[in-house]
Amino acid sequence: MAQIISVHSFRGGTGKSNLIANIASTIALQGQRVGIIDTDIQSPGIHVIFGLDENKMVYTLNDYLWGRCNIQDAAYDVTHALIAEQRHTTKVLGNLYLIPSSIKAGEIARVLREGYDVVRLNDGFQELIRTLKLDYLLIDTHPGLNEETLLSIGISNILIIILRPDNQDFQGTAVTVDVARKLKVPKMLMVINKALPSLDFADLREKVEKIYNVPVAGILPLSEDMVQLASKGIFSLHYSEHPISQAIKGIADKITGLVVSR
Repeated sequence: MAQIISVHSFRGGTGKSNLIANIASTIALQGQRVGIIDTDIQSPGIHVIFGLDENKMVYTLNDYLWGRCNIQDAAYDVTHALIAEQRHTTKVLGNLYLIPSSIKAGEIARVLREGYDVVRLNDGFQELIRTLKLDYLLIDTHPGLNEETLLSIGISNILIIILRPDNQDFQGTAVTVDVARKLKVPKMLMVINKALPSLDFADLREKVEKIYNVPVAGILPLSEDMVQLASKGIFSLHYSEHPISQAIKGIADKITGLVVSR
């Protein structure tokens, strides 16, 4: 049974796309068939991490939503990016596919002006799972709460909420958790990102779990190495022994250890 995993943050700038790219890559390297769909249509960008040139993207999620193509036509096999990043191997056990959104200003403006059919989006999720024979589909959601986000959360087996140790994030995340509970999401996990290394991580974990009554799957420290990489690749493959990479592996292991029915 394929697992649909929505990754969400109430506010922008939390590092959501980088987290998704790294988790998906880690799971694919373990031998799973993984898809990522960038539904952050108003501000897309996860394709950059995989080195996918927007000029070579014949179709995007936008094209599918407006009836120009089938959803699988907008799926790009980015497994080769994992091989290139690792450098020491020519083989990856699993497969990784990316369905990007358009970076073209006119396409983004059309979304803002006209919207799109969210029911068709849901149909696309199921079609991707079927045609690509996916084990996991990770959905990169738009920050905040809108119709598309509610749909993605509502159909998910697992919801991963990413937040920073910041009071504004804490307040907004409470709204997301409340909505997810009303939508009866089977499983929720928290990821804390950009935590100052000087913080007591055990204390921070206990505080967040007490506030939301949701388990913290991992805490990622604020890192100059992550900033310097600047989304030019998959961090956990560039720095496999880094504390961030080890935390991401732990998060991926928690995800693959769950089989959640919807």
